[in-house]
Amino acid sequence: MKTSYKNCQSCGMPLKRDEKGGGTNADGSKSKMYCSYCYEKGAFIYKGGNVNEFQEFCKKKMMEGGHSKFTSWLFTRGMKRLDRWKNK
Repeated sequence: MKTSYKNCQSCGMPLKRDEKGGGTNADGSKSKMYCSYCYEKGAFIYKGGNVNEFQEFCKKKMMEGGHSKFTSWLFTRGMKRLDRWKNK
């Protein structure tokens, strides 16, 4: 398994864009795999296990943040290939 990633392995956001520098593991250390929007204290914030529902959730959040519908689709379309969702 890789030790560090360029993008969150749950939502795909570039980890360098995360203001908090990444999510947190159960021991309080920074996650090198997940962003602070997805992962906190060793658990996923979004509890659903369905990647399609999570894509819709993320698109909605991105549009609320000012992104266009197209940009939101573009940034979420590859989620199925991320580690969190790969084998589901």
